[in-house]
Parts: sequence; C-alpha cells; structure tokens
Amino acid sequence: MNLFEHAHDKQIRKEAPLADRMRPRTIEEFVGQSHILAPGRLLRRAIQADQLSSLIFYGPPGTGKTTLARIIANTTKAEFLSINAVLSGIADIRKCIETAKKVRTEHQRHAVLFVDEVHRFNKAQQDALLPHVENGTVILIGATTENPYFEVNKALVSRSRIFQLQSLKSTEVEEIIEQALTDSERGFGDKQVNLAAEALRHLAHVAGGDARAALNALELAVLTSQADENDVLQITLEIAEESIQQRAVLYDKDGDAHFDTISAFIKSMRGSDPDAALFWMAKMVEAGEDPRFIFRRMLIFAGEDVGMADPQALGVVSSAAQAFDYVGMPEGRYHLAQACLYLSTAPKSNSAFAFFDAISVVRNGQADEVPDPLKDANRDGKAFGHGEGYLYPHAYRDHWVAQQYLPDVLQGRIFYQPSEQGYEASIQETVSRNREAQLAAFFSQTASEQSGGSIYWEARTLNSSGELLNEFRDHLTEWSEISRNTLALVLNAGEGLLLGEFLRRISEENVYALVESSNEKKILGTLFKKTTSGIEAKIAVDSSGCPASFEIADLRFERIVGRNVLQNHADKSGFLETLKPWISADGFFVFGETVPALGQRLSDLIPEELLEPDFRKKLKAAEKEIYLEEKNVRSSWTPSTLRDELKGANWNIIRWQVKEYCIPTMIRTEQIEQWFPSHQDSPHSSYGQRLSAYFSPEQLNNLRETFRNEVAGTVVEWHSVSLFMQLNQK
Repeated sequence: MNLFEHAHDKQIRKEAPLADRMRPRTIEEFVGQSHILAPGRLLRRAIQADQLSSLIFYGPPGTGKTTLARIIANTTKAEFLSINAVLSGIADIRKCIETAKKVRTEHQRHAVLFVDEVHRFNKAQQDALLPHVENGTVILIGATTENPYFEVNKALVSRSRIFQLQSLKSTEVEEIIEQALTDSERGFGDKQVNLAAEALRHLAHVAGGDARAALNALELAVLTSQADENDVLQITLEIAEESIQQRAVLYDKDGDAHFDTISAFIKSMRGSDPDAALFWMAKMVEAGEDPRFIFRRMLIFAGEDVGMADPQALGVVSSAAQAFDYVGMPEGRYHLAQACLYLSTAPKSNSAFAFFDAISVVRNGQADEVPDPLKDANRDGKAFGHGEGYLYPHAYRDHWVAQQYLPDVLQGRIFYQPSEQGYEASIQETVSRNREAQLAAFFSQTASEQSGGSIYWEARTLNSSGELLNEFRDHLTEWSEISRNTLALVLNAGEGLLLGEFLRRISEENVYALVESSNEKKILGTLFKKTTSGIEAKIAVDSSGCPASFEIADLRFERIVGRNVLQNHADKSGFLETLKPWISADGFFVFGETVPALGQRLSDLIPEELLEPDFRKKLKAAEKEIYLEEKNVRSSWTPSTLRDELKGANWNIIRWQVKEYCIPTMIRTEQIEQWFPSHQDSPHSSYGQRLSAYFSPEQLNNLRETFRNEVAGTVVEWHSVSLFMQLNQK
C-alpha cells in the first residue's frame, strides 16, 4: 500500500458511519452476548486459543455477528478471507479457495472464510463451497439473521457449530452509546456532548436491542444539533425522539420472527392472557402481517383450544373475519381485537383432539363393521336386515335412547372426554350418564347373546332400555343416601351404570367396585379415570361378589349397592349373610332387581286374533310353569317370596318398593331367532326349547312363524317389574 492509498483508506475509516467506526476490536471491548462470550465460555476460549472450527452466528440485526467475525480476523493467525453471499458469485468463492490452498501450501496456515448473509447462498454457491469446508481447506464463519436449521444447507450446518446471538439489553445498548460519547478516536469524545438521561434511555429502548440502530440515531442527533453558547451539544429527549421516532419491528414473514411471534400470540391466547395476546398481535399488524393470516390462526384456535368449552367462539371469530373483509383496514383492527379478546378470555378445552384418537384407531385397522341397526335400510334392508332394530331417538323421552353405535370391538372405548370448563362443564354429566347407560345396555345384550338366548330371553330388550336404566340408576342413588365422604361398594359393577354416578357424587373417598371379569375391569378403568379431586375407582375381580378380593384389613363399607345382584343366587339371604362382615354398624344395603317372574310374557306380544283361544291359554300356562321352576334361580322368585325369605333370616327391611314399567321396545328378527333357534344344537334353555315339552314341533314352528311375521320389526310396550330394597342387619 503506497502513501496515497494509506491516506485514502484512513479517510474512508474517518468518514464511515459511527456504527461502523465503533465496532469492537477485541473481545474485551465487545458488549453483550455473555452467554457465549463470558470468560470461560467455549467461543471465547476458542477465539483466544486460535482454535476455531466452522461457526455460524445467528441472530437479529445489530447484535454483533459481523463484529465477532472481525474480532476473529484481528486475533487469529490464520488467513482471514471475507465475502458476501449476495454480492459474491461462484468465481469469488473459487478465488478464496485458491488463496486458502496457497496459504496452506506455502505458509502452513489455515484460512478462515467469513460469509456474511450465508442464508442467501444459492444451491450452486453452497455446492461450490461445501467440499472445501468438509476437507478443511477453509474454516467457515457464517452470519445470518435467519434460522440456519431451515435456511442454510444441511451439510454446512452439520459441519458447523451454531451460536445464537440475542438482542442486546437496554442497559447494554446504553453502555455502547456511552462508549461512543467518550471515545475521542472513533466516536464523539472530541466533542462536548451532553446526552440527557431520559434521551439515553429512549434511544436504548427504541433501538430494540439493535446497537447499530442506536448508534445511527445518536450520530444523527449529534450531527444535526447546534452547540450552545458554551460550545456544548445538548441532546434532549425531544431531539432523541426525532432521531429515532419509531422502534423498528423485527419481523420477516418467511423467517423465525414470523413463526416465533405467531407462536407467542397463540400461546398467550391459550394461557388466557389478553394483554400479551394483544401485544403480539399488534406487533404482527405493525410489521405488515396479513390480517387474514391472523384470522386463519384464530379460527384454528377456536376449534383447537377453545372448542366445546365455548362453542360460540368459532362463530364469533368467523363473524369478525367476515366483518373485516367488509370493512378492511384500518377500522378492521376493531374486529381483530374483538376476536383476539374473546378467545383470550374464553374458557379453554382441547377435547377436539379426541378426533385424532379416533383416526389412530382407524389407521390401526381395528374392526369397523357397522352395526346392523345403523346400516342403510333403503337399499337392502329386507334382504340383509340392514337398519332393523334402529331406535329413533326422537321417539323417546329427552330425544335419547340407549343403543349401540360403535362396533362391538370398540364398545366402551372413549374418545371424547368433556372438560370441566365453560359449556362442557354443563354437558359433562349428561354425556357421562348416557355413555354409562349405553355401556350397561351393551353388556346386558352381550350377556344375553352369550347365554344363547336362554330363559332370560327378555334380557336383551329389557336391559337395553335407556329409560329403564336411567330409572334404576336414579332410584338406587337416591335410596343410597350417599354424601361426599361415604365409603361405598358397588357390586356387579361391570356395566358401569352405578359406579360412574357414585364417582361423581363422592369426592372425599375412593369408590370400591367388584366385577366379574378382567375385561370388565379394563373397560371400567378406562372409562373412570381418576377424578380432578383425586378420587378413583378401586376395582377388583371376583365373580362371587366377596369384598375380600380388595385385600384390605378391617374394610367396612357404609353402603353396599348393586343392580341385579341377588337374582344370581339361589340362596339370596345366604349371600347377604356373607356380606355382613363388610358392612359398618350403621351402614345398609341398597339393591335393585329386575323381576322376570312378573315381567313381559312373549305370548302377550302376539295380537289376540292370531292365536286360537285354547292354544293361547296353554301357552300362558306353559310360560308360567317355566318361570316358576325352582331350578330357574333368576326367575323362580317374586317380591313377596323374597320378602318372606329376608324376614325369616332376621333382616331389617327399611324400604321396599315394587315398580312397573311399560317401555317402547323394538323387536328385532335376530331376537326371534334367539327365542326359536332352528339348529339342532341350540341351547336347551331357549324359549323354543323350553316350550318343546308342551307343544309339538309343528305347533312350535307355527308359533315361530307367527312371531317372525307379526311381531318382528314392531315396537311394543314391553312390560317390566323392578324391585328396590333398602336393608340392614338387626
């Protein structure tokens, strides 16, 4: 460099912007980024030891990325080369590579290549550089404002250590400004500048962590101000405000700032912080984000994070978005704000994620055969029985009836779990009660089918009645007189009907339940998870109904409750005796029992004119004998015989009630087939088989055809009798 070039270079440095002149020359002069440059930190040690590997500096503008590279250039013994990804082409890259090779060959020194705005490298530029970074010809130092994991060639990223620089704190920016005011060589130390404290704070705050912006504003303030009579430049708050009027919003619609800000916006609404949500939305709007993008994210949020806790949220946001389309900016900001505030203050629920659980089940290929009653009956209903047995909910009280909607293998599977927030809190109990009634109906149907359509042929239709199941639950719960801390045991709990209700009402004690199979235990464990108060169902498997299965010494219940418990035992009072050790002194039993002996007779389903009087009389007599046979444990008793048995066993009957019901019930063809199975190895306890002792095969076949032609597919008033009792020991 000759004398003229040296003078020209000195003049350029002197006339350079303040921000460029004040770049730190050593690590000691560097302000901020203590998380990577504090004494003992890896990067600081590597620079001081001149042991660098490839690096990528990533952070907002004005945080010191290029400055760090220059510090490395001043301290390293390696050859320092520099290019700009935008201004330099492949030829410049090759020239740098040739220089690096020459230095290594002739001087045994490494070469460091600094690439500013490395994210702007195109594929050809990256491909030209990559092999030489891989073989160590050059050590890469890249600088970028974009996330390198998304914007930089993955091969370059994998061979580089990433250091993220953060926006400077206001105190750090103030320190940099004060350095510029005191440095007489590079800054304004040779001038008398009085920067007011409030002006200093304003410059540091509005710069938003960007040292370059703060120094540029300071330079503008100094150069445009007039000295007073004492030759002092007075930089007041007013002058500072004019020099840096608006804080620059760091935002790039395709970069990290975009995704980070929208993420902060969503998370603020999810956290029900309207102030933070408004702030992040304001930042996006001020940066020029498309309001329609913000509305799209709020529409998603309304379904994903508010959901059923406030079903109106989707309508509010949708209406606000539509209003914005009509109004436009700037008045449309009112609608942005309204939607944002509504979502931020609305109750939250993510129960819509249940849909993705259902998708997972479908993708796993579990059986998904549509139950026959739900199939389309318009095309081939007669030929295949599609749609037969479907119960039209609007024909029932409260427009609801318990019937199977899920495939058999998924019955009892729960996808949707209402939260305790907002609107969902008001429907939570209804959803749970209906679900429990449906599960109870399914278990009853399954038990009937597994018994091969036995003598309890009425079980399928009778126990499938949602109205009757709800009546049982409400009646038994009322008679149980439970409080928040009642210690209760539910017998025959596999259907879930009573257990769910007890868990909702008892909040200070665990509820105990006995089931007959491990499958029932598994289903109930899924259905009744621990409540928000920490109460859970303690479920044990014991088909005999003995509480000893819980293996808890001195366990004494205040209530022992069950539905259709006693009818399974021939010696009903004897079974109750086995439970006496498990009831507390002031406790009592509550049972609800279906009474088959007084219930529906199938013969009454056939219209009077379709059977000969003598045949009908004989049929009724046969049915009576079948029900009252002593070997038929479940049906050979009546409320009066049971009452006498209990009194004789010295039981104290506190309350006793017999109730009759007439439930609209659809008679399905498949039920007729169960009652009158045609195959030879049919169960001996089916209705048809039991009648074979009283009628000829021809008579039975005629009776079967009458049921098929005249009863199947009709809705009948099914007569049912239930017994409710409250007992304790004398």
